[in-house]
Amino acid sequence: MQQARPIPRTLIHLFFVVLSILMILPFLLVVAVSLTDEQALTQHGYQFWPSDFSLNAYRYMLDSPVILFRAYEVTLIVTVVGTIVSLLITAMTAYVVSRPDYRYNRMTTFYVFFTMLFSGGLVPSYILVTQYLHLKDSLLALILPVLLSPFNIMVMKGFLSKLPFEVIESAKIDGAREFKIFFRIILPLSTPALATMGLLIAFAYWNEWFNAMLYIDDPNKVPLQLLLVRTLNSIEFITANSDFAQQLGIDLSHFPNNSARMAIAVLAGGPMLIVFPFFQRFFVKGLTVGSLKG
Repeated sequence: MQQARPIPRTLIHLFFVVLSILMILPFLLVVAVSLTDEQALTQHGYQFWPSDFSLNAYRYMLDSPVILFRAYEVTLIVTVVGTIVSLLITAMTAYVVSRPDYRYNRMTTFYVFFTMLFSGGLVPSYILVTQYLHLKDSLLALILPVLLSPFNIMVMKGFLSKLPFEVIESAKIDGAREFKIFFRIILPLSTPALATMGLLIAFAYWNEWFNAMLYIDDPNKVPLQLLLVRTLNSIEFITANSDFAQQLGIDLSHFPNNSARMAIAVLAGGPMLIVFPFFQRFFVKGLTVGSLKG
């Protein structure tokens, strides 16, 4: 039987170059549309190069910069604190269920996996957060519901399970206790997996707006994503009700409808696009080494 020829490396590189371009082009189009005048968009449609350069969309979004910067501040606090605490608890939980000498290993792993299939539901969660934990209008209401993900635990467990158990046994022989083993040995060896999980958790906190809609009424504690969702709803309401817009003295022909939508996308995703390249090498290695293990 004739052995199949391997695919040339040049073709593989060409495939991924084309795939990368196809992923980058939509974002470049979003940026270009956000910098295009609304009338030019109506006449010429979406273009990769603005036919009539305009910053009206960003002027509309930055009309109240204090509110926007406050929302950024809330989101940054929630993302940084939530990511650090969530990453620590995820790593500690995954380390426990990955230990082969843990008697209830299988039972605990099944318990974690079971929560991926079933949840308590929205109403019990709302009652728990507001009536029992009394976290209404608190930043903890944005952190706690996303704090621990069973999927992240399972991925982290797959990575930690591949670490040699002899390292832990040697540390025990030298007199190291469990916390010292975890913080001084396990965590340094798990840097790729921690970077990967940290990036995924940070994305989850950064993009979270639904919990804020449920639990946050204080305008000073509104995160960025919820602010942008409300802004988008306001734009849709104004454009759909021309009579109301005329009463407010708004000229819909110059109102940044489509460009403002794209500006919202840039403001929401831009900071994370800047952060991602710094974690890219850890992200690829962590996903490869930390794949699920049966």
